[in-house]
Amino acid sequence: MAQQHLGKTKLAIELAKKVNGEIISCDSMQIYKSLNIGTAKPTKEEMQGIKHYLIDVVEPNQRFSVSNYKLIATEAIEEILSKNKMPIVVGGTGLYVDSLIYNINYYDVKIDEKYRNELEKIAKEDGLEKLYEIATKIDPEAMRKISKNDKKRIIRVLEIYKQTGKTKTELEVESRKTEIKYNFKIFAINIERQILYDRINKRVDEMINNGLIEEVREILKKYKEFPTAMQGLGYKETKEYIDGKITKEELINKVKLETRRYAKRQLTWFRKNKNIIWLDGKNTQEENLNKILEEIV
Repeated sequence: MAQQHLGKTKLAIELAKKVNGEIISCDSMQIYKSLNIGTAKPTKEEMQGIKHYLIDVVEPNQRFSVSNYKLIATEAIEEILSKNKMPIVVGGTGLYVDSLIYNINYYDVKIDEKYRNELEKIAKEDGLEKLYEIATKIDPEAMRKISKNDKKRIIRVLEIYKQTGKTKTELEVESRKTEIKYNFKIFAINIERQILYDRINKRVDEMINNGLIEEVREILKKYKEFPTAMQGLGYKETKEYIDGKITKEELINKVKLETRRYAKRQLTWFRKNKNIIWLDGKNTQEENLNKILEEIV
């Protein structure tokens, strides 16, 4: 439905009240238990009695793939529909959104631990840039949407090609020929970049003040390994600070910078989707809510 940092949670809850809906999170980090401050999970009070799905699903030391998301989120959609309620999918993880709309086969690609270890070794010995170069030669279109620092997604592009013989982009093109199961509408909020960046900076400061560093310390005490969770925005950088690799000031500036970059990539992804109905970030919540209701009721 909407991107991060734009008041999507409040808007979605008000919408759910109006249309007898329930909310499915579409955030790749909110699925992890214990990751609360850095993921801006809605509190019980903020949920206002509206049922939420796909929040606090797995432990931070468990792997969770797009395939897992599609399976559980589809079950949630069917459950909500069976109650004659409206599913409202909320969040900015574009890959998760695509997984619900299109039938992309690469979601079923199994992890080849031997090949993954080889890629991890290259990243460690030759640098992540080397993997990025290899992936860019194979699938330049997919890599345009992936940060040079996003090891998880870079590796995934290479794994998909090795195991299917097709690029991620080719599989996505094929998937769009498949009939779409649900009658859906996608909304996104358009906001001036400087206002968005100011909100991001403010939110990062609040995360630090609300105890993000302490939250990460507790997670590190409790778990020995983090296949995916500690790669999350804000968590990866906080772990670097705790490990003594960067100062607190560097931590804050790095999280702000990486979050701004992530928000930019989100907007790029949304703007390429011709099905999107844009909401104006300058409008009041009530005005945007009314526009959504006009489109769906």
